[in-house]
Amino acid sequence: MSNPLKSTMVLAAALFVSAAADASAETAHIFWKDLRPATQSAAENVGLPMIAAKLPDHGETLSLNLQDKSIQLAGYALPVDRDGDLVYQFLLVPWTGACSHMPTPPPNQIVLVTPARPYKMSETYQPVAVTGALKPDMEKSQLFILDGVSVIQSGYSVRKADVVSVDTVPDTITLPMNSPWSFLNKKKN
Repeated sequence: MSNPLKSTMVLAAALFVSAAADASAETAHIFWKDLRPATQSAAENVGLPMIAAKLPDHGETLSLNLQDKSIQLAGYALPVDRDGDLVYQFLLVPWTGACSHMPTPPPNQIVLVTPARPYKMSETYQPVAVTGALKPDMEKSQLFILDGVSVIQSGYSVRKADVVSVDTVPDTITLPMNSPWSFLNKKKN
């Protein structure tokens, strides 16, 4: 290989690594509280049953300051479109059991995620971290659950997302011990 060609290849590789590092540096690691207005109570302060109904805006006020920004958010994946263990679209929610076993979080606490590649999911409510461009937009999805179909409204979406499995979700809500769904706390550990 000639020296000019080698030099060009080395320069191209260095630029690629530099661009990847810049893109990674621009990704904001956010928490669930960042998706709701500062004036809105967190779910644990409102009480889990009928969360959205207790909020003045029903949880439809979205955070526009993150629009089109590259974010990373950890939560629990609830499949919407799947084929076996391959998931093509899922809802990212802040606690296990949300939407199917217990009341639905407000729309500004649900993210509709379309992975860049089908994500292999071993279990429902698997803890994952999602990275991609956040788009505030109200969207309805049909969720097929044991007792029928439920229509869930999400306040955000991330398309072409990078999805990775994680051990824990840092800002998850731990359900009270007297909750009928407290058995879901064990699943997170």
